[in-house]
Amino acid sequence: MPKSLPTIDMSTPVCCAPVAAGPMSDDDALHVALRLKALADPARVKIMSHLLSSDAGEENSGDLAKVLGLTESTVSHHLSQLRGAGLVESNRRGMNVYHRPHRDALGALCIVLDPNCCT
Repeated sequence: MPKSLPTIDMSTPVCCAPVAAGPMSDDDALHVALRLKALADPARVKIMSHLLSSDAGEENSGDLAKVLGLTESTVSHHLSQLRGAGLVESNRRGMNVYHRPHRDALGALCIVLDPNCCT
């Protein structure tokens, strides 16, 4: 039986010393790894790319599905994974759900990986 990962709160941006600063604690490494795992899928990378480059700053699931050539249920699944990792924020307006990147979380992850990447 596979070992399950512990449940952690990923609603706030990751906050720990950069990976290159020295050995990380097990807890900090888990927080970073779970966020990277959420990005480790080509469809999710494409979703993040589209959300980050959107002129509107947010997109609804149906429009994302059309632009990416995926079914709406597939996009919804991937957005759920990204939302669970704290990388996407979503809100419902009427019948539509709009999604936007959680830029603070992405910036924090970038800094954790390389403190010079975002300067």
